[in-house]
Amino acid sequence: MKYITTATVISQQKAYKNGICLFADEDGALPAFLIAAYRHFGFNYPRFYKMDNLAKLGWLASEILLQGSLESGRYQPEEVGIVFSNASSSLDADLKYFESARDIASPSLFVYTLPNIVIGEICIKHKFKGESAFFIFESFNADFLEKYVSGLFNSNILQACICGWVECIENEYKAALFLVETDMNELKDRQASAWDSVPLFTKDNLNKIYHLSNG
Repeated sequence: MKYITTATVISQQKAYKNGICLFADEDGALPAFLIAAYRHFGFNYPRFYKMDNLAKLGWLASEILLQGSLESGRYQPEEVGIVFSNASSSLDADLKYFESARDIASPSLFVYTLPNIVIGEICIKHKFKGESAFFIFESFNADFLEKYVSGLFNSNILQACICGWVECIENEYKAALFLVETDMNELKDRQASAWDSVPLFTKDNLNKIYHLSNG
């Protein structure tokens, strides 16, 4: 059996973990919110400040997801994979790079004109070396996510997977990430959760958690 052992949703100026809102800051636009959340959770990773908004959003959501949830050494680097998706690819950074090219093209912006760079930032931080992929859909596709990630587990390619949705275009954004595992031994010590039980990894549960912050 595969379980959603932890889930993080960032949307509408709030950050949730396992159904509980851990941080809210409704005063600023997206860049200010991301910095405020980064500082609130006490992260210390200088590369964060160099990232574009999509990478910051995905990296921040993954750090909240993994904090206290996936201890170092539990899996081999090759056993942990990342499967993300969104609707706008890297368009947010693409537009900013296009504008910079009117004067002098910015190499720092060009770095982020691929959507899978956010996966790379997470892998650099945690030294993950497993299967990774980034897909583009018009909207969150729980059915595809369940089938694709389940295939990686069933083929013994992965033992754990961070999967979900990371979308950012100007001030429209949402991240919904899920840590999928099969081992239940460590779950009794999980952090506080709004869930009555650990959800199975199904498209229905993915959709339910994804829409949490929509009220």
